[in-house]
Amino acid sequence: MAEEAHRSPAAQISVTRNGEADKSHEEVFQRDVPHNISGPIMSHSHSSPENYAMNEGVVQVGPYTGSPFQATTPTVVPSPAAASRLARSISDSQVETQKGALREQQMGGAVVLADDIKSPAIEKLELVRKWSINTYKCTKQILSEKLGRGSRTVDLELEAQIEVLRDNKRKYEHVVKLAQTLCTQLAQMLQTQRHLGDAFADLSLKTPELHEEFGYNAETQKLLAKNGETLLGAINFFIASVKTLVDKTIEDTLINIKQYEAARVEYDAYRTDLEELNLGPRDANTLPKIELSQQQFQIHREKYEKMRNDVSVKLKFLEENKVKVLHNQLILFHNAIAAYFAGNQQQLEQTLKQFHIKLKLPGGETPSWLEEH
Repeated sequence: MAEEAHRSPAAQISVTRNGEADKSHEEVFQRDVPHNISGPIMSHSHSSPENYAMNEGVVQVGPYTGSPFQATTPTVVPSPAAASRLARSISDSQVETQKGALREQQMGGAVVLADDIKSPAIEKLELVRKWSINTYKCTKQILSEKLGRGSRTVDLELEAQIEVLRDNKRKYEHVVKLAQTLCTQLAQMLQTQRHLGDAFADLSLKTPELHEEFGYNAETQKLLAKNGETLLGAINFFIASVKTLVDKTIEDTLINIKQYEAARVEYDAYRTDLEELNLGPRDANTLPKIELSQQQFQIHREKYEKMRNDVSVKLKFLEENKVKVLHNQLILFHNAIAAYFAGNQQQLEQTLKQFHIKLKLPGGETPSWLEEH
């Protein structure tokens, strides 16, 4: 019965400020409890340990006692079980917060990786866009020049040198073709002379009464074939040298000339674009375009001037190299032809030694790799 009195709300005794029981307000307190207090009421100073166990974490309120100007202060009863539950809830919330932060970091890392993957594609798109704009401007400039509507920048002296170089290239190629034809015909003649010399030698053996006559002719044809092989080696060396000049040295210069002409077209295209923008109105929309066009024009102008200077220097060195190469090759060709048709075998062989030409005898074996190195 004592425990029931302690556990029952009606058995709770309110205590005054001095620690004495207040009996004057007991009925009022018991009458108001069911209507105003939803939980059990415990004394501020006479609560038992059992009440701590039953009413853990509940605000305990006593009735008003004492003077009308002083009220009893509500107190919170400490509870180990409530504290443990509160600690568990706090720890659970911290774990959830850490998991959420980890998921955000993982998601953030994935986004960064996606940006890294997209950046090369964006750069490629930007390059394609710039290339498209540049191609459009250059095509428009070329069509305008062909139709006679656009203007083009011309360096008269440089253009004349380029035209002479292209014309010389065509002529040198023609000379090479003619020399190759001469080599082919000379090789066929040498083959015929060898066969003719063999025939004369055979007849010299089988015809005793004409032995000497057939023998002279056989020796003459063999000598002509031998000198023809020496001439053929000189002509082949001439062809190889001139072909190297045409196909490598001059062609390399022509590649630079093509780059120079492309730079010239780009320069004129951006120059025309800038002139058109300058002729139009100047407002907040057109001023940024004019400034950007001015920057692009300056860039292509510097590129054009650099390419023009490079081509001028290259043409100068090409001319010096061309004169030196052709001078030696023309002397070789002249001396070899003159010595062959004069029948001067010694002079012909001396000409080949002068230009360090080694003959490859017909039917001779190709030297091994060790002999060449």
